This record gives sequence, C-alpha cells and structure tokens, in this order.
Amino acid sequence: MVKQFFAAAATAAGFVLATLAPAQADTVLQARLGALLGQERAAIQEVPNVRLAALTAVPPASARNLQTAPGTITYDRAFLAAQPVATGGEQWQCLAEALYFEARGESVEGMFAVGEVILNRVDSARYPSSLCGVINQGTGRRYACQFTYTCDGNAEVIAEPAAWRRVGKVARMLIDGAPRTLTNGATHYHTRAVNPRWARVFPRTTTIGSHHFYRQG
Repeated sequence: MVKQFFAAAATAAGFVLATLAPAQADTVLQARLGALLGQERAAIQEVPNVRLAALTAVPPASARNLQTAPGTITYDRAFLAAQPVATGGEQWQCLAEALYFEARGESVEGMFAVGEVILNRVDSARYPSSLCGVINQGTGRRYACQFTYTCDGNAEVIAEPAAWRRVGKVARMLIDGAPRTLTNGATHYHTRAVNPRWARVFPRTTTIGSHHFYRQG
C-alpha cells in the first residue's frame, strides 16, 4: 500500500517538480508525501484492531519451523528417549561429537553438564565465540588441545548409534536454549582419574558422575 502511494506521488508530482527550482521542488515533494502518508494512516485506522494484530503477530516457533528446547528438562533416559531425533548444522555436529567422545558414558545429567561447560566457554571472552571454535581450540598439537579426543591421535569414529542419538538430542536442546543450571557456570572439568594443575587454582563448582567441574575466575 505504501509503495502504491509513493508511486502515485512520483507520477502526480513529476511534471511539476521538473519545472521548479531544487529548493521549491523539495518543499512540494515533502508536502505531497506528507499528505499521502496521512491518507495511509487514515486507511490503517479503518482496519479493525483484531485484523491488525493478526497481520503483525509473529508466528510461533513451530509455525516457522524453528526448534526450541523443552520448557522443562528431566535428566533421565526416558525423557531423552521421548525427544525427537535431533539434526543440525556444523555447530550442532561439533557439540554432538564432543559429547559423544567426552561424555557418552555419563548419565543424562552428566552429558548436559559437559555441554554446559562448552557453551559457557562460548559465552566467555577468554575463548572462541563458536562451539566448533571452542571444541577445536588447540587441535593439531598433540595433547595440547582443550578436549583430548581432538588431539590424542585416535580416529574419531562414531561406533555406537544409540549413544550418538542421545548426545545429538542433548546437543540440540542445549543449542536451542535449555537451561544451564547444573555446573554453576563451570568452564573446566576433568575425570576423577586425573588431577591437572589448574584444578588447584580454579574453584570446584560441582561433581557429576565421573567429572569434577570448575569455574575459571
């Protein structure tokens, strides 16, 4: 509708503007456009409010084919099994792989906890700003990476389809906004079997499954 008004303004004023000085032409054009926009506002005011609301409302995420995390997360296998099969792009793939190689043997809570650490790093200015960037930081230097599976020299083979489906769902929910309340903002973790030097510096926030979690100050 607005485009039609502007087209009409240009046609009606074209011959007049061509014969006027630039300053006069600007004044005439502004006046004509102001009048046309006034007509536009008057026309909109004739439309019922219900109709306007329907025209301007943002469709729900489901109608826009957007995925969202469930409103409530239950950290058990039954809840996870009930979620739809997960898919995604490069960032989802990176997170799902990290969860598979770092936490597939953990409880559902433990998988979410490891995922929280990765997303917390993405949010931190100390680390890369993408999931793939965080996960692959230091990759290429043997045992100098952030996540051991990316630089231990072993082939990264997905050999457990059921575990892959589970971690894929966890990754999808975390990316889609699942709450991160398990680790109290942790940015680091390690298994109970090791004792890295940084564990004596950073405060421990919690222990879930076989992992201790820490928050970098």
